[in-house]
Amino acid sequence: MSKLKADVSIIYSGIFSQWDNSSDELPRLLQATVHVPGLIDTEFGFITRIKKAKNQILTYCIYHPDIPDDDGNIRPPFEGEVFIKENDWRFYLGDCIWAPVNNKLGNWRMTLTLNGKIIADKTFKVYLPEE
Repeated sequence: MSKLKADVSIIYSGIFSQWDNSSDELPRLLQATVHVPGLIDTEFGFITRIKKAKNQILTYCIYHPDIPDDDGNIRPPFEGEVFIKENDWRFYLGDCIWAPVNNKLGNWRMTLTLNGKIIADKTFKVYLPEE
């Protein structure tokens, strides 16, 4: 039995409406961009469309700029796994800016990995908007 190769595309990337992770609804794209203003509650990331990968495990990772935790230690990348539920499936990977903004500035890299191979990779630059 041959294994089908997954078909993956990033269909939207940029700034999104607020995402409710308890809902099946994906956030709505507000602006296509990789340049994200460092404003509290700004939601950004990407939506992928993944075909021919049902019942496989998708690994996601968000590499933050060097954001310290409450003890001053640099936070590790945010990682997790999700089960691919359908043969034609859409998945949102994103994050949101929280206070204080000054330590959220810089590059945020977001990746999706399937079977040990990166299948989606996007870097966003969070910047301090001019007042």
